Amino acid sequence: MEVTNKYIVIKKHIEDAPKESHFEIKTEPFSLSLEPGSDNVIVKNLCISIDPYLINRMKSYSASHKSISITAPLTPGEAIDAIIIGKVVASGNAKFGKDDLVLGVFTWAEYSVVKEQNIIRKLESSEFPLTYHLGILGFSGLSAYAGFFEICKPQKGEKVFVSAASGSVGNIVGQYAKLLGCYVVGCAGSQKKVALLKEKLGFDDAFNYKEERDLNSTLKRYFPDGIDIYFDNVGGEMLEAAVANMKAFGRVSVCGVISEYTDAEKRASPNMIDVVYKRITIRGFLATDFLNVFAEFSTKTLDYLRNGQLEVIEDKSLGVESIPSAFVGLFNGDNVGKKVVVLAEE
Repeated sequence: MEVTNKYIVIKKHIEDAPKESHFEIKTEPFSLSLEPGSDNVIVKNLCISIDPYLINRMKSYSASHKSISITAPLTPGEAIDAIIIGKVVASGNAKFGKDDLVLGVFTWAEYSVVKEQNIIRKLESSEFPLTYHLGILGFSGLSAYAGFFEICKPQKGEKVFVSAASGSVGNIVGQYAKLLGCYVVGCAGSQKKVALLKEKLGFDDAFNYKEERDLNSTLKRYFPDGIDIYFDNVGGEMLEAAVANMKAFGRVSVCGVISEYTDAEKRASPNMIDVVYKRITIRGFLATDFLNVFAEFSTKTLDYLRNGQLEVIEDKSLGVESIPSAFVGLFNGDNVGKKVVVLAEE
């Protein structure tokens, strides 16, 4: 059987902020049958994780390209691969059967031909919506859990600052911190997001960074005695201001630097004298560094969800055609929580 498959490509490398015009929707005939002897799997994609790190893969050069396989550069004109959940429609591999739900690195498309090594795991449980496995139960949640607990080693009562706090990772960090008993302040890019942080997610306070002229003074206002932990999702001036307001032996977990992804001239320059004399620890990380704690993270987070102790914030779009606008929206501050594109229902 043959179908028409829609997929997304970049027309050329993107060196600055992405625009919808950088992308193209292509169609091609697609066979739902495998060649005899193939051990590949054909997957009907159900939902796609939309993540800002992909912009670095779309550049002609980025220091991220040689980090791990999932950050390798993309070729214009070829389908874009990302974290996706799909249903197996045909399999030449004994490990996967028809109708299995699988999570892995597939293509921004309606259908994908997948090699075994690109499947991360089967999804056995239907206790929560599938999209949770791209967000709070997936790499966004693992990034929040590992970046906060494994790197920052928080203690009850410590003062925690989270940037991009209404985003897919930041909102979970803030909730974990509150469950531990920390004082938590977040920043976001609109008053609506600030209200979400304080009224729905339980942050102690929050501010709209776009309304603040002097971030250093702003953080002094919210943390008069200093910051113990800064969970960084943005880099740039926010990182500089946070370091200036850290306590001695403060910890900075660097999950992302989205403010620097689209501006080659923008680079964070924290005061290194502060870093030395306050003995501040700054560590960047990738979620894949902490696959060894995935089981622990999953068990604890599932318990929190079952007990109603975590709010799940998702921002969904529908259909392949919505992927470019969904991705571009990440850099315009359009999304709240985890951005997901739903292609089909299970």
